[in-house]
Amino acid sequence: MKCRLSFMLLLIFLSGCKSIVETQRFQSKNSPEKPDYNLTSSWAVLPVNYSSAFQEYASKEIDTLQADVFYVYPTLNLEKEDIRWNVPINDTIQNKKVIQKAVLMQASALAVSGKVYTPFYRQAHIRSYKMYNKGGKEALELAYEDVKNSFEVYLEKYNKGRPIIMLSHSQGTTHTVRLLADFFDGKELQKKLVAAYIPGMRIQPDQFKTIKPMTKPTETGGFVSWNTFKKGHYPKNDKNWYDGGVTSNPITWDTSKTTSLELHKGFLYTNKKIYQKALTVEITEGLVWSSNPKFPMRLFMSLIKNYHAGDINLFWQDIRENSALRLKTYLRNN
Repeated sequence: MKCRLSFMLLLIFLSGCKSIVETQRFQSKNSPEKPDYNLTSSWAVLPVNYSSAFQEYASKEIDTLQADVFYVYPTLNLEKEDIRWNVPINDTIQNKKVIQKAVLMQASALAVSGKVYTPFYRQAHIRSYKMYNKGGKEALELAYEDVKNSFEVYLEKYNKGRPIIMLSHSQGTTHTVRLLADFFDGKELQKKLVAAYIPGMRIQPDQFKTIKPMTKPTETGGFVSWNTFKKGHYPKNDKNWYDGGVTSNPITWDTSKTTSLELHKGFLYTNKKIYQKALTVEITEGLVWSSNPKFPMRLFMSLIKNYHAGDINLFWQDIRENSALRLKTYLRNN
């Protein structure tokens, strides 16, 4: 009797797993409604609707800013129980994460250099990368379709020929790399590219035909990228995954392999405080190795090996000042 019961439970379990897999199979007909980027509600950030929290870090004279910042946020749908491949742009839970986490901790760094534009998009679930050949490719393609459409509306409706700074992270970088290839690389719009800050993914030095990695803090027209881990640690499942990728120094912005505490300009933490001289970095093959940052949660941080989530806010003030420097150089030369 016990054996029979165990066998029946096994059948139920297996049938349940099959049902989940079938539910997770990507089907275009189940995709969320396509956004209309002519509607302000399709944008997480427009210069006319900065949230009060975001305004703390933005220029007080926004109308005087001479450049734009186009920001594409990372994957925020990480819940295993969420069987959706793509998130609709009216998902209030995900949109809250976009504005209160990604935008606040990342896009705010450049809010003194330009007017910030951030579209909501049907972001792909994190499983899209691990299940790339089982639906992930289609989910990421759908997400890029939104990012591309939003950028086209941005160019037509908002840009008006102004210089552009691109900013992205993780999945956002997956899409921004394609934007750079589709709209800038070897094209007329490249003349308007101040810089692209695209961390959180491996980017090859020859990723683009004419957009090159920048190795000087005043360089313009190129890109910088990096992936952050705790010193001495590598990606858990693939130590060599980042090998050969562009690894910019997000503190000195040159070819320096190490930095001192005094050089670190500031880490923005979730308590909205900036911690200066909080960390050092060492540039290794494909990775930025960071020391354990000096801030109130230092003990907890010591348990974390992958600093991917902090790729931007760990160097928030460094990025902020560097973007202003690059823009100043760009405006002087153009």
